[in-house]
Amino acid sequence: MGTTQLESVPEPKYWHLKTVIGEALDSDFSVGEILPNERDLAARFGVARATLRQALEQLELEGRLQRRRGVGTTVAPPRMGVDVSTTEQAWPGAGQDSWQSVDCQTVVPPAAVARLLETEADEQTHSVRRLRVSHGQPVAAELLYIPASAVPELSAIDAPSGPARARAVLRELQHLEFEGQDRAVELGSARADDAKELDRLPGAPVLVVTTRYFSEGRTAAVSVATYRADTCRLTFGDSGDLEISHHDQERRAS
Repeated sequence: MGTTQLESVPEPKYWHLKTVIGEALDSDFSVGEILPNERDLAARFGVARATLRQALEQLELEGRLQRRRGVGTTVAPPRMGVDVSTTEQAWPGAGQDSWQSVDCQTVVPPAAVARLLETEADEQTHSVRRLRVSHGQPVAAELLYIPASAVPELSAIDAPSGPARARAVLRELQHLEFEGQDRAVELGSARADDAKELDRLPGAPVLVVTTRYFSEGRTAAVSVATYRADTCRLTFGDSGDLEISHHDQERRAS
């Protein structure tokens, strides 16, 4: 068979540069160390700054680098393990749930969420904002959408918003019989509010986990959780559960 068109395409310059810089991170830099500015790095490796940026963006996507506000680009530590298997989490707020309630508002959900909830496009739902912290740093931010029909007794709760309201919504959710959940994972970009809570720059790569919770044959809640792509690695176990585990290849500080 002849060579395909893709096989004949040479490796992009930025991809080769990414490999070279990755080797330099292992040998010349320590975890947490700030990289030189783009001009100095481009001169060091003899490349254009546009090529350098592409390589650095890819290394950030792979969790090798972190861009931090007011600091610059630093060498990232190995990814930490954070368990999110379905055996650990049934209803949000139940059992060993490790999320912290931050706020609760009544909002019209995004169209994609409304379709999952099977609600009208302009129907308002409870939106619970939660944060997950592991090893002292935030690793995920979540928006949990719950239609009013799923928590009909909530009208008796006085708190109109805030963490107290969020906890009240979650308590009401526990009254439903949990029937299961399904999940989808995709690569995304950090929105401004998520980026602020996760100490990331807006537009930074993130992993978005969308979960539907079922009760009485319908969707009772939808979670949209944004995980730091530089901190977490998602893997699937034999049972189909979704979990975040330690990086296979630990990077050592020099």
